[in-house]
Amino acid sequence: MTGESADWYGPESATFGDRVAGAREAAGMTQAQLARRLGVKKATVAGWEDDVSEPRANKLSMMAGLLNVSIMWLLTGEGAGAEPPDADEPPDLAVVMAELRGIRSEMRAASDRAARLEKRVRRMMEAAG
Repeated sequence: MTGESADWYGPESATFGDRVAGAREAAGMTQAQLARRLGVKKATVAGWEDDVSEPRANKLSMMAGLLNVSIMWLLTGEGAGAEPPDADEPPDLAVVMAELRGIRSEMRAASDRAARLEKRVRRMMEAAG
């Protein structure tokens, strides 16, 4: 894969869900087709692509094989993965898409941080009460 694909799908510009969706589209599959082949519901695949949930290790391994990408690429964007989408997008659209991917990544990080803080507050309340 090219260096460009590392930038397009790298950890700074894409989430796990972005890479799943990109690899699925590159493989010419719909969410329903991938779900059927993995033995899960379409909503499960949609949840992975929307970064709402993550697959278990066995499904991650199966998915990597079906999509012809490495597990490491799905998780981090490094290694053997899908080529970036065609550069047929107008330059402005590519910039906006990159910004959206960045915002999604920031939102996920903020959500994870909020969950950790909530857990900490619960422990403090339990200790106090």
